[in-house]
Amino acid sequence: MKFGLDRLLSDPDLRRDLKGRRVALLAHPASVTADLTHAVDALAACDDITLTALFGPQHGMKGDLQDNMMESPDYRDPVHGVPVFSLYGEVRRPKDEWMETFDVILIDLQDLGCRIYTYVTTLLYVLEAAQKHGKSVWVLDRPNPAGRPVEGLTLRPGWESFVGAGPIPMRHGLTMGELGQWFIHHFRIDVDYHVITMENWSPDQAPGCGWPLLERAWVNPSPNAPNLSMARAYAGTVMLEGATLSEGRGTTRPLELFGAPDIAARAVIAEMQALAPDWLGGCVLRDMWFEPTFHKHVGKLCSGVQIHVDGPHYDHAAFRPWRVQALGFKAIRRLWPDYDLWRDFPYEYAFGKLPVDVINGGPSLREWVDDPAATPADLDALTTPDEAAWTEERRPFLLY
Repeated sequence: MKFGLDRLLSDPDLRRDLKGRRVALLAHPASVTADLTHAVDALAACDDITLTALFGPQHGMKGDLQDNMMESPDYRDPVHGVPVFSLYGEVRRPKDEWMETFDVILIDLQDLGCRIYTYVTTLLYVLEAAQKHGKSVWVLDRPNPAGRPVEGLTLRPGWESFVGAGPIPMRHGLTMGELGQWFIHHFRIDVDYHVITMENWSPDQAPGCGWPLLERAWVNPSPNAPNLSMARAYAGTVMLEGATLSEGRGTTRPLELFGAPDIAARAVIAEMQALAPDWLGGCVLRDMWFEPTFHKHVGKLCSGVQIHVDGPHYDHAAFRPWRVQALGFKAIRRLWPDYDLWRDFPYEYAFGKLPVDVINGGPSLREWVDDPAATPADLDALTTPDEAAWTEERRPFLLY
């Protein structure tokens, strides 16, 4: 198969409309060709493409900043001499003067298929800026490694943030090119928009079920996205960023596990299995130990639960990461009712709101966890209609 970048580079007809125009590129470390050449170098080597600006999203063009809310500076690319503007630094939206440095912006970002992954919001902000300045936007499409399944509550009005671009469920099942089409429709953006589609992407094909295993190398799109297992689990484990539990940052398996020094993982797993065994399909939960080298609970031995989503037991259609993690929270609340579970700080600069609520696009998940009388069926009753509605709403925008 070919990603959008590889098709653009291999087909002069696809590049025809770029000739004679100033071209910008929004990219990160995973923006590479099949032979792992970075998009900046590959595009700069094309005689009919004139790169005049580069843009980096959260974690930077270099992908060097480990933690969230760490801002990247602007700089000049030392090899190609073009300016690199940070869309996660002094600003989150492109500055007016930056928009005057190009005619067309190519967006080549590997996404994880989760609403909270900020590259989604950056795509929206670039589309809005392109409308204002009359610029063209081309998305060089890449796979959604989490595939087509949909899961989670839809973001509620008033809960928009940098990790919540619009009324989308946590696991949206679209590629970046498809999401751009939905943004344009939903927000009525008038912009010259093109998608360089992938060739022969089969999101339902095992064993990758979204990611072309054995065909393409995995390159971290952000520092704590090291493999396909993380991408599969992320729509659930990302909620841990709003909890006092470690999500495994500072270990070699970030966002595939959760734990803390003062929980008992075996008891948590047993409680999860007793509460909603049907929510645990497609994965295996294993109790384990870990000691983070940085971030939450640094240097402390933690009892943890690892969510295994590889190997013969993985079932792509059955695995529901958002419910798995919600159930983990619920089990801890039932076992230790007074556990200090929720963090309180301005997550992604959303002041006056609990981080877990910002992450979920509203308070419903937290309220369900904290209500002793609330059952798994109650959360399903809230969530299933959202999932069904999104599955229908996204249908006109599917390209594959």
